[in-house]
Amino acid sequence: MADYGVILMVQFARTTAHKTTAAELADATALPAPTVSKLLKLFSRAGLLDSHRGTRGGYAIAKAPAEITVADIVSAVEGPIALTECITSDGVACEIEALCPTRTNWHQINDALVDALDNVSLADMARPVFASRPAETVSAIAEASI
Repeated sequence: MADYGVILMVQFARTTAHKTTAAELADATALPAPTVSKLLKLFSRAGLLDSHRGTRGGYAIAKAPAEITVADIVSAVEGPIALTECITSDGVACEIEALCPTRTNWHQINDALVDALDNVSLADMARPVFASRPAETVSAIAEASI
């Protein structure tokens, strides 16, 4: 669901000027309407989207795309980012936690993942793929499509 969430939020980032409905978003992203509705509710609860009711209602992005990170999106959909159960164990841990020789390493890996996701903004994700390529590559792509 997190990958669908990123797709949906990228759609918002590319069309920040107006409200849109769940049906319009499903059409624009080719995601199933029930999935879109579920994600919209999660993003609204997380403060990433504003929900507007009524005949002219819909959803609008709540913050500038540069202020929303991929970590924010993933956390809104999946909860706290954790590669293993011991990362978020709030009193509940795996059976071998006390003896686990890799627990500290999992924390290090998880922290690196969270840092990486925190350093990619929704604005970054909304940029067209070819925008970050060197000019020669963009020219070659343009020539190849002619």
